[in-house]
Amino acid sequence: MKEPRLRGGDLLHLTREASPQFVRPITVRVIRELPDRHTYDGWTWIEAYELGPDGLARRRRELYVRRAGVRWLPSLPPAAPRPPAPQAAVKRATAKPKTGATKPTAATRSAARGSAVSA
Repeated sequence: MKEPRLRGGDLLHLTREASPQFVRPITVRVIRELPDRHTYDGWTWIEAYELGPDGLARRRRELYVRRAGVRWLPSLPPAAPRPPAPQAAVKRATAKPKTGATKPTAATRSAARGSAVSA
C-alpha cells in the first residue's frame, strides 16, 4: 500500500521511526514534499519548519524521512499573534537656523550693537 503524499501544512511528529537522525523527536509543519529527488523506496525529502513548544516556526529544514515512520498530528490551533517588537526611540534633529542666508533686520543689527557695547 502506498503512503499518502505529504502536503503543505501537514503537521508531523518525527521520531527515530522516521529517521535515525531524530534521537530527540521534533514537530514540523510541512512546506512541501520534494518528489524530484531520487531516494530509496519508502523514503522522501521534505521541506518543513521545525516548530518550538509554542507552535511557532523556529527554523526551516530539509529532511530525509521514512514515510512509514512519519506520524501525522491533528492541526494545532493558530498561534497567538506575536506582540509587536519594541520600537527604538527615534531621535529627531532640531531645525537649526541658517547662518548667513538671511538679511539682518534693523532690530537684529541694533541688538547686535547693543551686546557689543555692553561687553
